[in-house]
Amino acid sequence: MKKLILGLFVAFGFSACSLNDGNNYVDCGANTVVNFTGFPFLCNYSVKSQPNNPAAVIIASQEKMDEYFTKHANNCPVASDPNIDFTKEYLVGLFAGAKPTSGYDIVISSIVENNCEIVVNYYEKAPAVGENVTQAPTYPSDFVLIPKTTKGMIFNKTVESADNMIIGSFYNQCTGADCQKFYQINDYNTLKFLNVGAGQYDFNQYKYTPTIKRGEYTLLLKSVPAEILALKGQTKTYGSPDAADQGGIYFELRQGASVTKVYIDNNDTSDQSAEIKLFKKAIQEKITSLK
Repeated sequence: MKKLILGLFVAFGFSACSLNDGNNYVDCGANTVVNFTGFPFLCNYSVKSQPNNPAAVIIASQEKMDEYFTKHANNCPVASDPNIDFTKEYLVGLFAGAKPTSGYDIVISSIVENNCEIVVNYYEKAPAVGENVTQAPTYPSDFVLIPKTTKGMIFNKTVESADNMIIGSFYNQCTGADCQKFYQINDYNTLKFLNVGAGQYDFNQYKYTPTIKRGEYTLLLKSVPAEILALKGQTKTYGSPDAADQGGIYFELRQGASVTKVYIDNNDTSDQSAEIKLFKKAIQEKITSLK
């Protein structure tokens, strides 16, 4: 297990039980999944001093939050709740350190715990071949909220593919917090985005809850029609989604540097081939299964 070295930003001290320390063996029991919530940190906060080297932060109080971060007015199109109830949850963040260009990322993929400790699994991404990057230093980070705990934490670096797809069902006239349903499907988990705004499809601005299930992206990719795969980074609309309040289906495919976006009318229209209609139905059924 490769552990991320904790540095500048550790907010409180902790130690983990030894899993196998010679004669002092500790049976920590089986791992169970820790439910966490993705936190759109940069919408409402900035880091007072960016770490140049990899670091982790565990914030357990508002005082520590104020010490390391500056709160600012929401700068995302959809307002997000910046408040954290530290009597119930902690903020966990990872910093990748200084990178020479854009295109880098660090992602918390899953969190598990046993009787001794919490293990935060994460991976890092470098710019994909052909990806347009800005020639200026960046400081990738990722933040999640976890239930309040007294256990120590281990940060475990894994290898994952950053390729993913986003599927969604939208209806601009709907009301209620969960009437627009959007999910990001990876090969390591599925994210449910919360309170998605109509037409606001920059998903970095939303909180999310994960379901840990492997292989879903590869499985669903097999059903994507060849005509959509051939778009390779373009955007295409089939029919007139939501023109008459009938809603539509959203599909986004991220493969390396390519981002393809497709909007499909819920009504069957003349520009929808048989393959597109079948794919639309598959997405609708997948969304229903994920509710």
